[in-house]
Amino acid sequence: MSQSRRQFISDSLRTGALGLVPASLLRADDFAFTSDPFTLGVASGYPEQAAVVLWARLAPEPLAPGGGMQQSVVTVDWELAEDEAFRRVRRSGRAYATPDWGHSVHVEVTGLQPGRDYWYRFTSGGARSPVGHTRTAAAAGSPRMALAVASCQHYESGYYAAYAAIARDDLDLILHVGDYIYENRGIERVRSHAEPECYTLEDYRRRYSIYKLDPMLQAAHASAPWMLIWDDHEVDNDYAAGRSEQDDVEALFLARRAAAYRAYYENQPLPRRMVPQGPYQRLYTRRVFGDLVAIHMLDGRQYRSDQACGAGRVNPCAELLAEDRTMLGAEQERWLDTSLGQSSARWTLLAQGTVFAHMDQEPGPGVGYWNDGWSGYPAARRRLIEALEKHSVPNPVILSGDVHAFLANDVHAEPGRLESRVAAAEFVTTSISSLGPPQSRVDSWRAENSNVRLARSDVRGYTKLSVEADALHVEFVAVEDPTRPDSDTYLLASFDVAEGRPGIVDRR
Repeated sequence: MSQSRRQFISDSLRTGALGLVPASLLRADDFAFTSDPFTLGVASGYPEQAAVVLWARLAPEPLAPGGGMQQSVVTVDWELAEDEAFRRVRRSGRAYATPDWGHSVHVEVTGLQPGRDYWYRFTSGGARSPVGHTRTAAAAGSPRMALAVASCQHYESGYYAAYAAIARDDLDLILHVGDYIYENRGIERVRSHAEPECYTLEDYRRRYSIYKLDPMLQAAHASAPWMLIWDDHEVDNDYAAGRSEQDDVEALFLARRAAAYRAYYENQPLPRRMVPQGPYQRLYTRRVFGDLVAIHMLDGRQYRSDQACGAGRVNPCAELLAEDRTMLGAEQERWLDTSLGQSSARWTLLAQGTVFAHMDQEPGPGVGYWNDGWSGYPAARRRLIEALEKHSVPNPVILSGDVHAFLANDVHAEPGRLESRVAAAEFVTTSISSLGPPQSRVDSWRAENSNVRLARSDVRGYTKLSVEADALHVEFVAVEDPTRPDSDTYLLASFDVAEGRPGIVDRR
């Protein structure tokens, strides 16, 4: 074996090149791209005090099969600096973009300083990427943390003016809580991608390319590190574990899920630990930001029990109330229980896909629940609340998405019994662009649920959080006109959660 071949294999194992290595290797200093291979932008994610993940994907023709790349391994050089002009390069190296993983690279940079701003870029074949900005997790004693929460960004339903606003914010972290892409077509279209529903790996890859070509989404990715959790549309609407919306044969659906999970990994700044193995992917995780904030990202799709009692809004049946029904799966529940018990941060954030608080959606007498959210999994919700209380988790706040509406909710220790004590606050972010339910319907939800402080489905936008030692401040930021890419945003409402007092204590 030649020294260059031996070194390549060694480098591949060390830097995380995934899958089998094809025979051909294109070294970036031996050829030149004839068009920009960094059309999809750059991203960073999953910061730790001394580490962060950097991402890029080579795609000179992003909507062509394989992104317009040859079936070869391509070397990609990367740099991370302490200044935007790259005069003080702190770390650099070489990664390998392989065709079996869509020519994506996921570089896990270590040896960094906590709470520091860094800038990064990639170079390959004579082409240089845009510059991205990232920030490592803060050390103990940090006085403040700023985050944004985003969800539900159907490309065809509107423009991403919300992401332009996020990119302008000075944020430590951006959380995405699901529906990054939509596998299906939109009903009412502001812009069209003219693509059919996704089923194959190439379908999902192409859909991510369409979304990631948006300059405002690229700007948000380049502005700060991200952490992400999926909901359903990254694979199939309302899927539950191995069951598809159309009740396909499970083996067939799991093959589709494997394609979707693979494309998700290829297109997000995920650490190597999250590489999918066929239709399975360990996405749930925790990151700690000094002694101020611990963030748990929870996967409520891959392991859940099937929805109960029928489809959509249902009246409770025996199946829905069964004790063995799960939203997170037994293994993730055990992990979360252990993680909550080990946490010493002042604030505990649980980021996940669907509405957690009790939500009766049946007007008048009786109760009805949207069975895809946590109200359709009451035993699983009770177990999570019990874990929070068993470990005396300090200042729990739940961050959710899915319903295309801003909701500010108190979470009671006994959901449905609103006279019971408040155990946590929940803030549901509206969609970036996806259409919401009629406001009249959401008004009826609020009338049935006194734990709901605000409910607005007629606006698009994002949620901004500012966390300090003694308070967490939440702003619902709305887009004036989601049909315009240059739309301004405005403050719709704000809320506070006080340290040591679970639930929402102030609304303006």
